[in-house]
Amino acid sequence: MLNFEKRAEQLIQQSVERGELDQLAGQGKPLELDDDSMVPAELRMANRILKNAGCVPREVELRREIRCIERLLVNAVGAGRDSRAHRRLLHLLTQLDASRGHQSNLLESHRYRQSLHDKMR
Repeated sequence: MLNFEKRAEQLIQQSVERGELDQLAGQGKPLELDDDSMVPAELRMANRILKNAGCVPREVELRREIRCIERLLVNAVGAGRDSRAHRRLLHLLTQLDASRGHQSNLLESHRYRQSLHDKMR
């Protein structure tokens, strides 16, 4: 995912340099991030209370930790630290799959993550 994010940033920067993002609607105005019009009315207050308390859904927590470990793996030095991080990553990916109701194939997931890790080195 890191390579994808880097490539997206490069493309955005190139568009900015060419002026392709000038004169967009809403330019210079703050983003409206509190739009909850798609949330059912009966859930809005509860969501607002949870948000103000800093609570996020378990899936969001898992994704944050997965991204953190993926960054760690990219910068890891030493096999011991690397294998612990891989085990933790597989555990988190399994939890994420389970939270979505997916059955996880750990062998395929591990092979994919290992090939991704190898390419990033």
